[in-house]
Amino acid sequence: MAEQGVVYAPLHAAPVSLPEPGMRRQVLAYDPNLMLVRHQLERGWKGARHKHPHSQLIYVVRGCILFEGEGKTIEMDAGDSIVVGSNVEHQASALEDSEVLDVFTPFREDYATH
Repeated sequence: MAEQGVVYAPLHAAPVSLPEPGMRRQVLAYDPNLMLVRHQLERGWKGARHKHPHSQLIYVVRGCILFEGEGKTIEMDAGDSIVVGSNVEHQASALEDSEVLDVFTPFREDYATH
């Protein structure tokens, strides 16, 4: 991870992890203030309800997910995006095979691949 300047992260060089059944994760470019993560979700995947101190931007590249948070349930299709504030409890599930880009600020130390 670079502390400043330009951080280049080619997709083909980003390792793929399988943090839970139905989810593939690739941590892409990041620095201490910002992190880009690619998630590929299999239809039927359901993430645990959780919260974290990071602000999060979610962008659906393809597919359809169901987002639940702050008393709202939103079906998100390709091209849709949402911002989840710090410490807001939320959950997502894949209604079909989907690809999602997540941006976190600051970066998630638990996802980092130093």
